[in-house]
Amino acid sequence: MIIPIASDHAGFEAKEKVKTWLEEMDHMPVDFGTHSDESVDYPEFAVQVAEKVNEGEHDKGILICGSGQGMCMTANKYKNVRAALVYDDNSAKMTRQHNNANILCLPGRGLSEEKLKKIVKIWLNTDFDGGRHERRVNKIHDLTNKE
Repeated sequence: MIIPIASDHAGFEAKEKVKTWLEEMDHMPVDFGTHSDESVDYPEFAVQVAEKVNEGEHDKGILICGSGQGMCMTANKYKNVRAALVYDDNSAKMTRQHNNANILCLPGRGLSEEKLKKIVKIWLNTDFDGGRHERRVNKIHDLTNKE
């Protein structure tokens, strides 16, 4: 699977690790920056991944900033995006099973390398349960269709 990925300066180091793990899992990361730990504004990078997922060009994306929150808030401005801030194994699993999250937002600071790798693996390997959860996700989608 092709997976667009981006970070700000605070998530740069984690993004570089995640790209390597994606390749090890036979995915192809497409890096939308940033390309150093020099200070940048996270929305400029979040929108690049969010637009690709929103338009259906890619099924899933990954965003990383210091807390994960700024990237998540930015990505969720898009109609077809369900970005989820994930910080542990359970939230990785539940955001896919119950919410059909399509963008994984990670805190680049505060997670060990081992935890970060495990979260990415769980999130990518967990399917949406559908059923009653599909009805709920559709209700969220309906909110973005109101005028």
